[in-house]
Amino acid sequence: MDADGLRAAVEAEHADALSLLGSPDLLVGLSGGGPDPDPDPDPDPAALLRAAADSEYAAHETFHEWAGAAADPGLHGTFTEVANQEAEHFRRVRAAMAAPEDHDAERAGPMHAYLRGREDPIQQVAGGMVGRTLVSLRTHGRLIDFFDAAADRDRAALFRDLRDETATCLDEGLATLDERAEGDDWAAAEAVAGYTVRLAADDLRDALRDG
Repeated sequence: MDADGLRAAVEAEHADALSLLGSPDLLVGLSGGGPDPDPDPDPDPAALLRAAADSEYAAHETFHEWAGAAADPGLHGTFTEVANQEAEHFRRVRAAMAAPEDHDAERAGPMHAYLRGREDPIQQVAGGMVGRTLVSLRTHGRLIDFFDAAADRDRAALFRDLRDETATCLDEGLATLDERAEGDDWAAAEAVAGYTVRLAADDLRDALRDG
């Protein structure tokens, strides 16, 4: 297997989960809504921005932790670069909020908690730079559509920029796997990336059911 094959396998096996994460249901879940009492609730822009900021903050914390623990200088540099990017994403999303607030990595959900528990570098790259970015690309796309529909050009442009930068992170993660993974690493990488996607989708399903 190579990195392109891994991506294709994850996207094929978890197509339903990725589709859900890029659907209008995402906006309902991030807004704290669910099937009751309104079957077609209007998403709350403030809640959407808060959820996005929580996710960027959690990603920064994860990659900062990984960078600090990385024994390999190359991986240290890679994780530091992603941590810095996520910190910048957090700053920009927070600046777009009408009333910025404190953020908690734990509030971002089980996907980020799972990622922080990965210790193997290949699994860290697969989960954090492949699985997580596949999720983020779908969610950024849905947020772009929402703010475009609301004629909020500044916020739509913000998430376009974040999506482009996240796509670059995905490319770098795939390249890193091609450079470093061998043998059984590929099976583990595919499993971790896929489980990362599945956790994000399951979390959304729980939010829709319980909201």
